[in-house]
Amino acid sequence: MARSLLAATFLAVTLSPFFVQQAIALGQEACITFQSSPGSFAIVGSNRRAAPIYLSPDEWPGVQLAAADFAADIRRVTEARPSLTNVTAVDIGSLRGTTPILIGTLGKSSLIDALVSNTGLDVSGIQGKWESFISRKVDNPFPGVESAYVIIGSDKRGTIFGVYDHSEQIGVSPWYWWADVPTTTRNQLFATPGGCQHGEPTVKYRGIFLNDEQPALQNWAFEKFTNGTGSEHFNSPFNRFFYVRLFELILRMKGNYLWPAMWGSAFNVDDPLNQFLADRYGVVMGTSHHEPMMRGTPNEFGIFSEGKWDYTTNSDNIKKYWVEGVERAKPFESLYTMGMRGFGDLPLSEETNIELLEQVIADQTKIFEDVFGDDVDISEVPQVWTLCECFVFGPDKEVEGYYEKGMRVPDYITLLWADDNWGNIRRYPTPSERSRKGGAGVYYHFDYVGDPRNYKWLTTTQLEKVHEQMSLAVDREATRVWIVNVGDMKPFEREIEYFLNIGWNSTRWTHTNVGDYISAWAQREFDVNAATASSISGIVGNLTRYNARRKPELLNATTFSLINYREADRVLADWDALVAASTRIYNQLGSSFKAAFFQLVHHPVIASANVGHLYVNAGLNNLRASQASQAANAYLERVNNFFDQDWEIEQQYHRLLDGKWNHFMSQTHLGYYYWQQPMANTLVQPPLVRISPRKQALPGPMRITVENSNGAWPGDNRNNCKDGYNCGEATLTLDNYDTIGSKYISISAGGPTQFTYTVAANVSWARISSTRGSVSAAGREPEQRIFLSVSDWSQLAPGRNVAKLTITANAPGQTPSIVSPTFVAIKNAAAPGFSGFVEGAGVISIEAAHATRKSEVEGNAWQELPGLGRTLSGVTPLPRRDEKFAAGSGPTLEYDFFNFNTISGSGNVTVTVLLSPLFNVASDASPLEFGLALDAQAVQTVRPIPPLTKPGDFPPGWGGEFGWVANSITPYVATYNGIEPGAHTLKISAIDSAIVIQKIIIDTGGLLTSYLGPPESIRV
Repeated sequence: MARSLLAATFLAVTLSPFFVQQAIALGQEACITFQSSPGSFAIVGSNRRAAPIYLSPDEWPGVQLAAADFAADIRRVTEARPSLTNVTAVDIGSLRGTTPILIGTLGKSSLIDALVSNTGLDVSGIQGKWESFISRKVDNPFPGVESAYVIIGSDKRGTIFGVYDHSEQIGVSPWYWWADVPTTTRNQLFATPGGCQHGEPTVKYRGIFLNDEQPALQNWAFEKFTNGTGSEHFNSPFNRFFYVRLFELILRMKGNYLWPAMWGSAFNVDDPLNQFLADRYGVVMGTSHHEPMMRGTPNEFGIFSEGKWDYTTNSDNIKKYWVEGVERAKPFESLYTMGMRGFGDLPLSEETNIELLEQVIADQTKIFEDVFGDDVDISEVPQVWTLCECFVFGPDKEVEGYYEKGMRVPDYITLLWADDNWGNIRRYPTPSERSRKGGAGVYYHFDYVGDPRNYKWLTTTQLEKVHEQMSLAVDREATRVWIVNVGDMKPFEREIEYFLNIGWNSTRWTHTNVGDYISAWAQREFDVNAATASSISGIVGNLTRYNARRKPELLNATTFSLINYREADRVLADWDALVAASTRIYNQLGSSFKAAFFQLVHHPVIASANVGHLYVNAGLNNLRASQASQAANAYLERVNNFFDQDWEIEQQYHRLLDGKWNHFMSQTHLGYYYWQQPMANTLVQPPLVRISPRKQALPGPMRITVENSNGAWPGDNRNNCKDGYNCGEATLTLDNYDTIGSKYISISAGGPTQFTYTVAANVSWARISSTRGSVSAAGREPEQRIFLSVSDWSQLAPGRNVAKLTITANAPGQTPSIVSPTFVAIKNAAAPGFSGFVEGAGVISIEAAHATRKSEVEGNAWQELPGLGRTLSGVTPLPRRDEKFAAGSGPTLEYDFFNFNTISGSGNVTVTVLLSPLFNVASDASPLEFGLALDAQAVQTVRPIPPLTKPGDFPPGWGGEFGWVANSITPYVATYNGIEPGAHTLKISAIDSAIVIQKIIIDTGGLLTSYLGPPESIRV
């Protein structure tokens, strides 16, 4: 468990909209200030001179490199140039008369060891710890030195992290190069006398995995780090010049582990200095889940070995190949992937059996014994076995299945559990598994190639989801290794750092302060005040929510309903509001911050919004064409414009900073035909439609469409009624508890002739938003909406109230065209004194966080996870526990509701509970459960995830273009019989932890098709 020895605070003095006075420290309290205070240490004082920096020459090379970066960072911030000098213990006299910064590692730096000996400085809090550090002002550390500021690490990376922590606080973002975050200049820098300190991190190995490197990262690296020619064997651009930039970034973010790029690359072969430099910088190297024994397989195997990758027929050559990999990696700090998979992340053959794979592990263990010799305890060599179905195709999803069927590996090998490639962790250690010496970890994804679709283009992961899943990993003690697949790395900058930050100190970040993290991040990156940072936090939160509820690669023309709940309208309005908010901040930022803000916030906002508009307008094009409306052509033109704009936005990114990030947005993302990326952006599916602009529709110049219908009037349309002809006029129904509060009629052109129209009603209570107007196919708007509502519900009689409307179109030289829809207003009344949600439009829709009552049992209660999920938030039982509650005995959520109807008057209602996607994370033998009850009926034990068809597979309903992983929701539907109109209470009780509920929908007969479900019902 991580422990920050000081709590984190984020303070800002609001001097102007874009000026932060206080240092920002993500993860702990700041110990850097920009003004002197009593007892503070001057890093750069009022004389504009920088304190000299000293290290011992016997210090780790990685610490020397970090110290050089720190000196450069001080100069970057203040323009003062600190000296950087190596000094031995015998030359300490050279420090006389200085006020230095002393950097070093306990037991490695003779300078620091001498200081501790001289001063009696208490270092017990970090002695012998993993990656821990302290910093503070020390008086009289050596003769002639009045005071010094020391940064001391428990080990190599402890010191490195202490140094880079100070770099961040003085104002240098880890992303200063990789995302062009500028540094605000300061005249002075001071350290508080108590300094900063941090104990052991939560997670021992915290890293990223570069993957799916084409077409973006690889092409960019070719352009920026080669002369056009890549490595000898694989023509890879990922050489030492690329990797040293990455090593520095990882360490600045308090990460320590890397799975390198692998497709068409081999880290150790592409540049012989790659692994040497990783170790020199202090980054632990590994290889991906399907590249055992530090070999880049399959690439290296095809060059440096013989025969097939088949252990049953070619084990001698494969073992020799592995021996060479271990011998090559032995001098360096490495974490070895164990086991064996097929070539290129494919499964092994169906005939592969557990006994063979256990023999593979045994042979790999023997290789370690032979290479490392008797002086090394093999159980101390870091090893990991990834239980991952990472490339999801065909019937074989084998690795986790092997474990579930009984395969075991030595106790000291870390079990690396994986998510489902979509951010939903499949399994956590059970209590009996938590005592293993090697522990457990998590392989997570921000990027993926495979079923049901690739997602590689933009950020689509909610930080709220990351926290919910990774905090569960902490609670279940899966904290030995965390690795996240980051694809090309950009544009997942913020998500990467948050993932690593939780791994560095999970106690700092909670379910309720994700927004605080983003605000602090925004202050650090853009030097904005707290109010502006809060606005940026809201933008980021909504950006990731909108992209996570269905990834852009999975969108189509009818994802969001075009006719029900104004869903598509609301989605586009949300995107437009987000673009406006982001644009306002972008325009107000100083020029030096625009490039960073564009990359990290603005580009994904405008690019995502543009795609959202493209697909909705494509849907409207198809719909209006089927309705014989000239509006189809206007929507076609808009789609073409959005398609062109997609390219322009991409080019805007590529032209940034004279093309520094050229290629990074070249990932195709429009027009998927199956799981794999399209070879080119394709306009849309289904095909767009053009309607004749010269020929008038058969029924006349006017087309009428109405809310909640795909039909059109006058004339025939297959959606006007069951038969599709002689259907009669449209009917629109509104009740007084309908959340939206109105219904609309759209009027558009049926041909090239302009016409005028009038709208009248035969009753006074029918409020009509506009009673006259004109329509032309050539007009600025393709259609006009007329909104119908009730002027005064109190004047209506209970029950049905019917109004007849008359819409008359007059076109030159033509007989008037008349349509007469019916408008029905239903007045309902909940029982006096009722308090709760009330049925509107035949449905009760409730956000899970809005319970009428909730109970606590044994300190456990349902708590809101703000911002998580598709619409508002989620709720989950906290704190988490291993033990189940008996059905109905756990903490309960109660929702009071009032219904006027049942489905077709049958006495039946359906209750749909929408859950965050989840797995039986304690194995199928102990499936996740919660309790569900209506009124006084017996509690129903709900198991939302059915058992697997075979070990290691995915549950029914997971996959496919419209499965619950694609829809980012897991629905559970229950039917209740014998329900009378009136007041009722729905009860949800906790049985297990790890359940997250987002929304509840109760259908009383009026539920309409939509993606996100009805808006929340009115609560009285």
